[in-house]
Amino acid sequence: MAVAAAGELLDLLSREVRELSLGCTPEVVRIDGPPDPVQFLRDFVMPNRPCIITNAIAHWPALRLWSNSYLQSQLAHRSVSCHFTPDGRADALVQAPQSADVGSKSSHSDGGDLEGEGPANEIVFASSLVEVLPFPTALECVLSSSCEDRSVAYLQQQNNCFPLEFSALSEDVDSDIAWASEALGCKPEAVNLWIGTQESVTSFHKDHYENLYAVVSGEKHFTLLPPTDVHRMYVKKYPAAHYERTLLYFCRTVGAWCLNAIVQPPGCRGPV
Repeated sequence: MAVAAAGELLDLLSREVRELSLGCTPEVVRIDGPPDPVQFLRDFVMPNRPCIITNAIAHWPALRLWSNSYLQSQLAHRSVSCHFTPDGRADALVQAPQSADVGSKSSHSDGGDLEGEGPANEIVFASSLVEVLPFPTALECVLSSSCEDRSVAYLQQQNNCFPLEFSALSEDVDSDIAWASEALGCKPEAVNLWIGTQESVTSFHKDHYENLYAVVSGEKHFTLLPPTDVHRMYVKKYPAAHYERTLLYFCRTVGAWCLNAIVQPPGCRGPV
C-alpha cells in the first residue's frame, strides 16, 4: 500500500510540474528572434522550461555556406572522431551475447549480429566504436550510413570538439551566443559540432549543463522529460561495454560486430 501511495504522489507531482512548466498546452513555447537575457533567464532557465528560438542564428555564415562540398573543402586535411554502431544507437542499453564463449555469435535486439564475451543475456551500456578519420572519409561514412548494412556513422564527439577538431569552421559561427552568455553569466564551457543522419538516435540521458542546440541544416527531434519524471525511467546501473568490429572496408562492415565488456564495477546508468 505504501508503494502504491508513493507512486500516486509521484504521478501527482509530475502532472503539477508539467502544468507549471508548460501551462495548459503541451506545445513548447516558440520565440521569434533572440530573447532579452533577463527574460530568457527568468522565463526559461530558472523554471527549467524548454523553448524553441527561431531566427536566432540567421546572421551566421554557416547557414549559407555549410554544404557537403564546402565542409569537405574546409576540412580536407583535418581528422575528426567518427563514432560507429551497427544500429545508430550509441551509449545505449543492449543485450550482451547469448554465450559467454569468446567469438560466439548472437542476435542483437535490433537485428545486428554481435560477437563478444560476457554473461548470457546480460544487459550492458554499450558505447560506440570511435575511429579518427580524415574528415572527407568520415563524412562519406555518415552519408552512407545504413542500419541494414550494420554500419551507422555519427560525428558526435563531445568535450568541446568544435574548436579542437573543426576550428577551420570557426569564422562561420559566433564564438558564443551573446544573449545566453549574459543570461547565464558565463561563456560556454564546451562547444560541439554533431553531424549525422536519421539513422542516428540518442538515448535518454541527463545533462548536467544548460544546453542551447543550434540547427544549421536539417532537423533534430527531442523528447524532453521534467526532472520529476525520473521515477518513470527506472534508472539502474549496468556494466559498461564498447563496440568493436572485425574488419572495416571503407564504410561497409565486413564480418560481425564485437561487443566487449569493460572489466570494471558497474557504474554506467541508463533507463530500461
